[in-house]
Amino acid sequence: MRLYENEAKTVFEREGIAVPRALGVFERAADIHGSVGPDSPVMLKALVLIGGRGKAGGVRRAAGQAEAVSLAAEMLGRKIRGYSVERLLVEEAVEAVGGAGYVGVTMNPADFNVTVIVSPAGGVDIEQVARESPEKILRVELPGNEEVLPEAEAARLAAFLASGLAGGTAQVDTLKTVISKVYAVFQKYDCKVAEINPLLLTAAGPVAADAKIVLDDNGLYRQGGLFHLLGLSTARHDVSEPTRNEVRAREAGFRYVDLLAEDHKKDPERLYVGLVPGGAGYGIFSIDEVANVGDRFFGGRVTPVNFMDSGGGPTVAQVSEMFDLLFDNEVVDLVITSRFGGISSCDIFIRGLVGCLRERRKAGRRVVPVVGRMVGTDLPSARDFLERAKRETPGELEDMQITVGNRKIMAEVIREGIRDAFDRKGWT
Repeated sequence: MRLYENEAKTVFEREGIAVPRALGVFERAADIHGSVGPDSPVMLKALVLIGGRGKAGGVRRAAGQAEAVSLAAEMLGRKIRGYSVERLLVEEAVEAVGGAGYVGVTMNPADFNVTVIVSPAGGVDIEQVARESPEKILRVELPGNEEVLPEAEAARLAAFLASGLAGGTAQVDTLKTVISKVYAVFQKYDCKVAEINPLLLTAAGPVAADAKIVLDDNGLYRQGGLFHLLGLSTARHDVSEPTRNEVRAREAGFRYVDLLAEDHKKDPERLYVGLVPGGAGYGIFSIDEVANVGDRFFGGRVTPVNFMDSGGGPTVAQVSEMFDLLFDNEVVDLVITSRFGGISSCDIFIRGLVGCLRERRKAGRRVVPVVGRMVGTDLPSARDFLERAKRETPGELEDMQITVGNRKIMAEVIREGIRDAFDRKGWT
């Protein structure tokens, strides 16, 4: 769950990190009149949950009230990467006397070490700095996941950051304090990311001119105090970052990630494969294996479309929606599915799939071939249901080929399914 910039700054300020004075959050340009002085420099910032706002005109500086109102009228309602700007944060402009730095804390997904990153090249994407000037970045990994940033590491990070900033050496102690507090925010609020970019050096000390916090959804149940602080009653679904399919899946109660952009233009010479695997691990395997089979046997002309986690005991309705989502995606040519039943029931899985195919055929909605395998919990009842369903409605299920049991390994099922799809298209 991502926080908006004003929310992240509320958290930072509560934890003792200086932020610019907020003048308000506005949905109408005219409302700014009473909050900004005639000659008071302010920053106007689009409150959208995406990066790159500055480059897209989502961060503007105004010299005073009249310009602020005029700029707000331009910014409100405009699109940034396809998402509408509905609210603006207006805050006092910060006058820097030194440089602009970067301070961030995240977790290394490879080994789950908490990682603190600092750089004197703030104000731009840290990924860009890493590519173009890696010597300007210091990373410190903490395999012990300490609750408090160790003094020695805080001092080393602050010294590196201060040495690259104009006027930084005079503020090294306060920089160390800021770094330690960002780390404390990361740990206290179950964050995935806690970041200041840029951190401006002012006459009064370092100020978080921008702020980013991403919360770990798995830790939200512990964050009742944070929700109260921000005036939130429930976990917010971020509507700016996810695709429409990801929003739809989340509302249905299962995990899904698009691997292609929403505006992806379909290559008529490629086969696009949607995936309904049995669990997160199988989901990752399925993506890799589809790509691998495509590269080895089909000239690299196969593209996996999505990641999905369908494990954990989904209902019949949820299983049906998993397939509905992919059938509704005009890019998808073939669906490959697997049910390695542990917690999840093969019987529930096959009932959801068969019900989805029957309903769509009856309504004349789009269906693509489905190939897969099921093995594990409730397999006998699932087999009986599948055999009966094929006898009762053979037409509705003619494009469904489900292997029951371990007669074939999943890699073979994937290869045969793709081969059949190529044959249907008349491809060699």
